[in-house]
Amino acid sequence: MLEVEIVHSAEIDKAAAQFHRDGFVPIRGALTPEQLAFAQAGAARVIRQQMEETPLEKANRGFARYSFGQQCQHPEWTMLVDLPSILPILDKIWGSTDYICSGAGGDYSVPGAQIQRLHSDIADFFKDPLGQVTVRDVPAPFIVVNFLMVDFKEVNGAIRFVPGTHRSRHPIPTLEEEPERMKKSILCAPAGTAIIRDVRCWHGGTANRSQEIRPMTSAGYYAPWFRQPGMGSPMPRDLYEKLSPRGQQLCRYIVL
Repeated sequence: MLEVEIVHSAEIDKAAAQFHRDGFVPIRGALTPEQLAFAQAGAARVIRQQMEETPLEKANRGFARYSFGQQCQHPEWTMLVDLPSILPILDKIWGSTDYICSGAGGDYSVPGAQIQRLHSDIADFFKDPLGQVTVRDVPAPFIVVNFLMVDFKEVNGAIRFVPGTHRSRHPIPTLEEEPERMKKSILCAPAGTAIIRDVRCWHGGTANRSQEIRPMTSAGYYAPWFRQPGMGSPMPRDLYEKLSPRGQQLCRYIVL
């Protein structure tokens, strides 16, 4: 199991420093009990719908492993993009409030899902012909905040992270090449924990050997200086109007 401190949402400087060092930081106190229950109910509803339409063997992330896809059309996800417990940490990380929301989604694994190879969630967009600058050489361009909907345990497919790899130029190992220490770098934390992560940091799902579905929802944000084509699915105007003024500013590019 990965030994990492879960930082309280009020410890803004500490959370930002840990993020810059490791490429991710787990946060407690991100969701109130009511917010967690609301998010859990929404995740359970969408999981039921998706699994009725798509059997395990056709899951979009491999057998018994699903991506939620963009879910900004649901209030349980729009809530996540506008959390006062999370946004001050992002402000500190980027030294700015001028970043934007790229959408909201997440993933889940079902009992029977196998270990997923380590990967990064962004390709090198610089494509420097001199080979001197890569996406690994700049501050975080894209941050995803994952919200654990159940207790993440070694037995139920918790995510493994390799600290410090967000700035690494080394090739990501295959499953066959991956050292045992990386396969054991599993982040276990209670339901309601948020994981603020630089999407470049190496990570991967583990085998779900339990009898429960292991879901995590998410909200994504682009750095003030970064944009990517194909923003998330549109957010309905009625949900957008329920956001705070700050939330509306963040979501101005994804509202219908």
